[in-house]
Amino acid sequence: MKKQIEHCLDVGAIQDTLQLQDPVTAEIQTGPMPQPPHLKNPLATAHTKHSNRYSGSQPFRTTSSRTFGRIEIVIVPTAQPSKNVAITLDAKLIQTILCKRFRKVAITTIKNRNDLEELAKRQPDLVFSGVKYFQFHDQDVWLNDFLDHHQIPYLGSPKSALDCEYDKTVAKELVQRAGLSTAPYIRVHPGETLLQLPTDMQFPVFIKPANCGDSIGIDSASLAFTHLEMQRKIQQLFDSLRCDVLIEQYLPGNEYSVGIIENDSTKRLTAMPIEIRAEKNTEGHRILDFQTKKNDAEEVLSVTDQKIHRALSDLGQSVFRVLGGTSFGRIDVRMCASGIPHFMEANLMPGLKKGYFFRSCALNLGMSYEQMIIGLAENRIKPKTSHSGVRNRQQIGTIIKNPILQPT
Repeated sequence: MKKQIEHCLDVGAIQDTLQLQDPVTAEIQTGPMPQPPHLKNPLATAHTKHSNRYSGSQPFRTTSSRTFGRIEIVIVPTAQPSKNVAITLDAKLIQTILCKRFRKVAITTIKNRNDLEELAKRQPDLVFSGVKYFQFHDQDVWLNDFLDHHQIPYLGSPKSALDCEYDKTVAKELVQRAGLSTAPYIRVHPGETLLQLPTDMQFPVFIKPANCGDSIGIDSASLAFTHLEMQRKIQQLFDSLRCDVLIEQYLPGNEYSVGIIENDSTKRLTAMPIEIRAEKNTEGHRILDFQTKKNDAEEVLSVTDQKIHRALSDLGQSVFRVLGGTSFGRIDVRMCASGIPHFMEANLMPGLKKGYFFRSCALNLGMSYEQMIIGLAENRIKPKTSHSGVRNRQQIGTIIKNPILQPT
């Protein structure tokens, strides 16, 4: 049977080749990743600003003081963007980083159902993946459901939470029912005509797809001041994306994103707000549209006002809980004219490259990219057990002062 593990590194076997020191006593040799464009405020400054707030925070669980564990990085056979892949990973980079902490890290390509069953038989201590589901003979198999069934830990939230997050109107309804702030909204299905706005809404309004990420479908026309402008944008989304459309009361305040990390042992949440500032368009409005994100043209700033920081953190943590999030995620927020933060949408499988989640870790906790990747994995990996079933070395949840995981 052809093995689907393309690359497998055993730290114990290649330690000398990589010239790595024991991770308990050595800093990561490569140092922090280069700063992404527009990452404002140096990491040292960001960490200093919030040092009192986070000096005692333990966003990640650690379970051992030495290299341990078997991780499989699960990918699909195509490099092209696909709707079933939420996070596009640089698998080899992630593998190289994880090998500095874990005993064996493999890259596994899943091509069919049999490959998935073989993964279950191997029982890795953690699956690190950005795949949502696989399509086998017109049947969708959700990875996290499959892993839950086989009691294999993974990075991210269960399918039930991803379902809530994917549909923006469902997420807003749940948040609204929980008594949290979100802008008034209405959903329109393809072919429907919206004759007038609900009584709790007025122009201007913001129009976007109900179930697309990465600001797909958002442009300057998304902000509508008249019924005619609104209808044109709705029709444009119907024609181009063939999707339901979400119309929200426009919020004129600043835009933020709140990174969330859940400590897998204590279940305590660490919130990491950042401000996202798009350039003003010709009409003087800041719209975080598809082209802005694609070109990485927005500014990402620390939230230095402690009152705003706390309000954003509270809302982000509450929404994360309401949606059933676990492990990590990102909650997008915008201020109304009165300065009250309102939930916009959630991303419970945020990108793990140069995106907003990494920047929220960097600006709030002073983390390097490697610290983030290692921390996310160690936080979720299955604790090792002896033959008698007793956990080895450390009780789950024990905090070990490991230099790799300490903010610089």
